[in-house]
Amino acid sequence: MRFLHVGILLTFTMLLIGCSGGGSSSPAPTPIVDGGGGSGGGDGSGGGDGSGDGDTASACNVAAQIDFVEAVLEDWYLWYNEMADVDKSDYDSAQAYLDARLAPLIEAQRDLFSRMTTITEDETSISSGAYIGFGFRSFTDSTRLFITDVFESGPAYAAGVRRGMELLAVDTGGGFETLDQLSARGATNEEIFGANEIGVTRKFQFRYQGEDLNIEVAKEELSPPALAGEPLLIEREGLTPVGYLNLRQFIDAALDPAEGYFSLADASQLFDGEGVTDLIVDLRYNGGGLLSVADTMMDLLAGVTAEGEPSFKIQVNDQHPDYNEDQGNWGIFDRLPETASPIRIAFITSGNTASASELVINGLAPHVETVLIGADTYGKQVGQGRWDMHEQIEDLERADCDIALRLTAFELVNGENQGGYHQVGLDGTGRFTLCAAEDDITRAFGDPRETLVATALDWFGSGACPSVASGLAPQTMAQLRSKSTPWLPAEFIPERVDGNLR
Repeated sequence: MRFLHVGILLTFTMLLIGCSGGGSSSPAPTPIVDGGGGSGGGDGSGGGDGSGDGDTASACNVAAQIDFVEAVLEDWYLWYNEMADVDKSDYDSAQAYLDARLAPLIEAQRDLFSRMTTITEDETSISSGAYIGFGFRSFTDSTRLFITDVFESGPAYAAGVRRGMELLAVDTGGGFETLDQLSARGATNEEIFGANEIGVTRKFQFRYQGEDLNIEVAKEELSPPALAGEPLLIEREGLTPVGYLNLRQFIDAALDPAEGYFSLADASQLFDGEGVTDLIVDLRYNGGGLLSVADTMMDLLAGVTAEGEPSFKIQVNDQHPDYNEDQGNWGIFDRLPETASPIRIAFITSGNTASASELVINGLAPHVETVLIGADTYGKQVGQGRWDMHEQIEDLERADCDIALRLTAFELVNGENQGGYHQVGLDGTGRFTLCAAEDDITRAFGDPRETLVATALDWFGSGACPSVASGLAPQTMAQLRSKSTPWLPAEFIPERVDGNLR
C-alpha cells in the first residue's frame, strides 16, 4: 500500500469532545477537523472489515489498518515521543494496536479520547449529537437516580419527564422493581434501560414534587437541541436585565437549529437588543463538540470588543513548526450582525464542563470580565483530528473502507498563548475566580432561585463571590453525591464527559 503525501492542510475535521517495533510507514498527511463534511464518495457502508474483492479487501484489512494508524501516530500524535514501542504483528485489531501504543498516556489519564471509529458514525455524532434513547440525562448516587436534564425534542420530554424527578422503580416487562431490588439482583444497565434500539419501551415510576408518577417511554433516535430551552432575560430593578443562555453541546444545531428551537445567534441578538451587559452562560453539562461552533460563539460574545484579535491558536506537535506559526490555524474574533457586547460573563461550570466549553471561557477571558460559578472544569485542553483511511491510501474509496482514526493531535491556547488547564481545569491555572456552588436539580435552568444562577446574580451585584452560596436547596448535588453504582454505568457517547444520557 502507498500512503499519499500531502503538504498542505486538508479539511482538518477538529473535535473538542481528547518508535514502532513492527516496521514503518510513510508519513501521514494532515488530518480532517470540524464539519464532518463529505470526504470521498459512497455512503460508508463498506466498513473496513476486509470484505470485498482482491486489492480492495487487502487495502482495508486489519494489517492495512494498523499500518495506517502507525503512520498517523508517528507523524501527528501530540505526545508522539511518549508512546510505547510495540510489535504491531502482535495485535489483531487497529484499536488494540492503538491502545498499546498509547498505554503510557492512557494509564496517566492524559489521553482518554483517541479511538478508532467510522466516518459515518463520526459525522453523525459530532455534527448532530444524535443517539438512540429516551432523551434524558441523569445523576446517580449509591442508591438513587435523579433526572438532571430532559431534551425537548425527545420522547421522555413528550411523555412528561422533567428535571428534578427521582426515579423510584422500573418495569422491564415483569412489573415494577425498585432500584434497590434491581441492584440486589445484579441487573445490568441494559436490562434496566433496554438496548439502544428504536422502539424499546420502559415504564418508569418517578417522584416529583411529592407526587408519584408512572410514565411509559419508548426509545427513539433523537438529536438533542443544542440550547436547553430558550435564552432568557432576568429582570433587575433599575438595571438592564441579565441574559441567560444554557448550551448543552457544541453541535451544528447551535448555529442552525431545527424549527422551533433556538440558535446562539438568536440568543446574542436578544441580548444585544436588550442592552445586556451581564450575561450568564450555563455550561454545567457541556462536554464539548465542534471547534467551528465554539469559534462562532466567541464571535457572538466578543466580536465587537476584540475584533481582529486571535481568539485561539491550534498547536500541534513540534514536528510541524510551520503549522503552529500559520495564522490560518488561529481563530480570529469577527463582528457578526448578531454580536452582543457583554461586559461581564458568569460561566456556570462543573466537572462535566470540558473541551470546547473550556476553550470558549479561556478565549474570552482576556477580553471580557469572567467568573466561574459552580465547580472547576474537567481539564481537556487537547482536541482530536480525524484521519479517514481511504483518503490516506491511493486508489481506495470510502465505499470500500469507512475506517477513521480520531487522534489527540493538538492543544489549544488563547490569543495570549495561555493554556495550562489540561487535567487540572481552568481554576487550576490560577487565572480564574471560582465561586463555589452546587447544582440545585429541584429548579429549572435559568430560575433565579436555582443555586448556581443565584450565585451568579450575587456576583454581578457585589463583584465578589458570596460567602455562602445563595439559596442552597435541601437537595443539592453535594448532598446526593457519591460514586455511581456499577449497575448504572454511563453509556459512552464520544466527547461528552457526562455520558449519563438515556
